[in-house]
Order: sequence, then structure tokens, then C-alpha cells
Amino acid sequence: MAVYAVGDVQGCYEALSCVLHRAGFDAGRDQLWLVGDLVNRGPRSLEVLRFVRSLGASAQLVLGNHELHLLAVAAGVRQLRSSDTLSAVLAAPDRSELLAWLAQQPLLHVDRALGYCMVHAGIPPHWELAQAQAFAREAHAWLEPSRLQDLAGALDGEEPEELTETLSPALRARVIVNYFTRMRVCTADGRLNSLFKGAVADCPAGFLPWFAHAGRKTRGERVIFGHWAALEGRADSPNVFALDTGCAWGRSLTLMRLGDERRFSCGCSNVTSGD
Repeated sequence: MAVYAVGDVQGCYEALSCVLHRAGFDAGRDQLWLVGDLVNRGPRSLEVLRFVRSLGASAQLVLGNHELHLLAVAAGVRQLRSSDTLSAVLAAPDRSELLAWLAQQPLLHVDRALGYCMVHAGIPPHWELAQAQAFAREAHAWLEPSRLQDLAGALDGEEPEELTETLSPALRARVIVNYFTRMRVCTADGRLNSLFKGAVADCPAGFLPWFAHAGRKTRGERVIFGHWAALEGRADSPNVFALDTGCAWGRSLTLMRLGDERRFSCGCSNVTSGD
């Protein structure tokens, strides 16, 4: 059995099929990890969701910001944007089953036996992995349709910028969700700048990539993530594996085989906008 991890698919079903074929992925034997943002921007989000769900226990995914946007739109707490390509999912006869399955997926996946963990955006430098797991469970309870309204601010804004003891439970969940699904840069003590999406060289003053802080408490963990297309799949930090290579921007989709860390890629033709 081989385990593979793939970057942000974002509705690019053809690229996903291509890269799985190129790597020799066998759904009956192998396992596929997905770093989130399966949907939106590309043209075939519905097919991507149906395919990944059909893999059953052979698939392991974590939620990204675009999955949270889809769930919020479906729950009526957000509106579709002009750049969204989610209409087919929302109109599908199996919409309810797909969304219920999606909402059950975690914000963080840890496999101690394999020695890897996976998150969409990152893990704040001041958290140990056990803390991150506890916070992920805490925030996940707010993904129920009746509570998504309280997370709406986490999908767009920057407030609150960090997790403090004085925050309400809903605001705590907002910060935690932002860490896991939107973070690129932060301060050493976890203050966020959720809007930055550029190259590492252009980081705002006082901020570094979440994985670049010298005192990061998960430096001994192997962390797989996506979300940051400007990295072009290069984090330049030990034990950190960036897999978003900008498929939704017309670049490529990248798959990594865990164990030997060999990468496979297929070009993408869907040039879009968004993060």
C-alpha cells in the first residue's frame, strides 16, 4: 500500500485524474490524502466531491476555506460570489449527502504510525501538535449548519487576530478556523495576518510564514499543507511539505507519495481568481 497526498484540487477533476494515473494510484490498495480546497474555481467541483467520497476509507481529507464557504452558502449564511463555481454542487440531487459527508471531515489529520499530519493552511508556531488537535476538535463543533453564522467572520475578515482566554466560544472558534484554513503568515506568538497571500519575500513587517519561526513547537513533526499557491510547492523548511502549486491558477496539481516524498504533477488549464 502507498499513501499519497495531493494539493488544492479546486474543482479540477481532469488534473486530479491525470496525476493519480501518473502516480499509479490504486483505490483498492492505496490511500489518498487531500489538503482541502477540493472545490471552487475549477469547473468540476461536483465530480471531485463525488469521486473523493466514493473512495470511502481510502480517502482522508481536511477542510479548507473553500469547503467552509460552500457549507456556509448551503446553510444560507453566505452568498455565492461571482467567481464561485459551486452551482452544480448546490443543485445536485445528492447535495444533502455530499454536504453532510463534507461537514464531518476534520480540520487537522494526524497519523502517528506514518509520522505525518495534514492541515489546509498551517499550525501556529506557538502550538504543540497535541494542542492543535484539541483546538481542531473544539472548532469543528461550530461547523454544524445552525452554528455556521457565528463563524462567518472567519471566512472573510481578520478579527480576532489571535486566540486569547477572554474570547467568547464563537470567537475562539473563528480564530482557530482561521489558523487552520487561512493562515499564511503570523507572528511568533500567533497574531494573524489572514489577508496576505504573496511571496515569502514580501511578508509584512513583523510577520513570517507560520513554518519559518525558529521556536515553532511542531518542528519535529512532518506537516503537509496547501493553501499558499505563491510558494509554488516549496516551503524551504525541514519537515514541511507545501503541495499547493496553483492548479486553479492554470499551473499544476501536485501529488506526493509519503515515505519517499516523490512528487508527481499534471498541468492545469483553469486560470481563475481567488485564494
